[in-house]
Amino acid sequence: MFTVISKLVNGVKGTIASSLKGVSDIAGTVVDVVKKITVNTIKDTAGIIKEGIKLPASIVQGALSGVAEIGASVITAVKGVVSGTVEGVMESGGSQDEAVRGAVGQALHSAKDLGVDIGDAALESVKGSVEAVSKVGGNTVDATKSAVMAAMDAAKEIGGEAVDSVKKTLSSGVDGAKQIIDSVKS
Repeated sequence: MFTVISKLVNGVKGTIASSLKGVSDIAGTVVDVVKKITVNTIKDTAGIIKEGIKLPASIVQGALSGVAEIGASVITAVKGVVSGTVEGVMESGGSQDEAVRGAVGQALHSAKDLGVDIGDAALESVKGSVEAVSKVGGNTVDATKSAVMAAMDAAKEIGGEAVDSVKKTLSSGVDGAKQIIDSVKS
C-alpha cells in the first residue's frame, strides 16, 4: 500500500508541476487541474485506495509539493488544491467526510513540511473544502464541522504553536468555527 501511495504522491506532484508551469493564475487554474487528477486517479486505482482519507491526502500532498516545486505560492494554491480534491472525490462517489478530512488534514501537514504558515493553510483549506462541497451539492454545515475538526486534529499532531495558530485563525476567519472548537473542549 505504501508503494502505491508514494507513486500516487509523486505522480500528482509531477503532473501539477508540468500543468502549472508558466501559468500566471495558479489559484484559478489549480482547482480544475487537481479535480481532473483526482477523478482520473480514482478511475485508475478503482478499489485499491478509493476508500478512506489516504487518497485525498495523497493528492493534496502531491499537488502542494508540485506547486512548491515550480516556485509558486503554496498558500495561494491551498484553497484550490483542497477544493479540487474534495470536488473530484465527491463527484466520483467518495465520502464527503473522508474527502474533507483527508484533504484538510494533509494540507496542514504539507504546510508544515513546506514551511508555510499553518494557520493560513488551515483557513484556506477549510474554505476550499466547504466551497467544493457547496459546488457538488453536499452538506456545507457538516463539511465546515469536518474541516474545522480535521484542521484541529492535524494541528495537534503537528504540535507546538500550531494548535493556537489554527484555533485563532479559524475562529476569526470561518463562520461557526469558534463554536465548533469550543464544543469539542466541553
